[in-house]
Amino acid sequence: MAIELKNLTKKQLAELIERASSRSRELDIAELDKVRADVRAYAKSKGYTIEQLFGGRGRKGRRSKAAPKYRNPADPAQTWSGRGKRPRWFNAALKAGKREKDLLI
Repeated sequence: MAIELKNLTKKQLAELIERASSRSRELDIAELDKVRADVRAYAKSKGYTIEQLFGGRGRKGRRSKAAPKYRNPADPAQTWSGRGKRPRWFNAALKAGKREKDLLI
């Protein structure tokens, strides 16, 4: 199937590009699905599940929720694990003269 591109308008070209991109994504997804099915079938033939081989379906590199390490003395419901940006209450306590070890749980 040959398409004469010189005879197409800009709008028609944009439509053609969009349809071609969409079809390309569909083919990629179909190929990935086939590979996944092949891998599952191979693992099953050897007596394993994907979860046994790869440790579940969690995202790679994702950390688990950390236990609280610091507690706000003014409001014990406010805690912080020590990960990420310091909460406002933590910075305010430091400015008020508290030390990090004073805020430990």
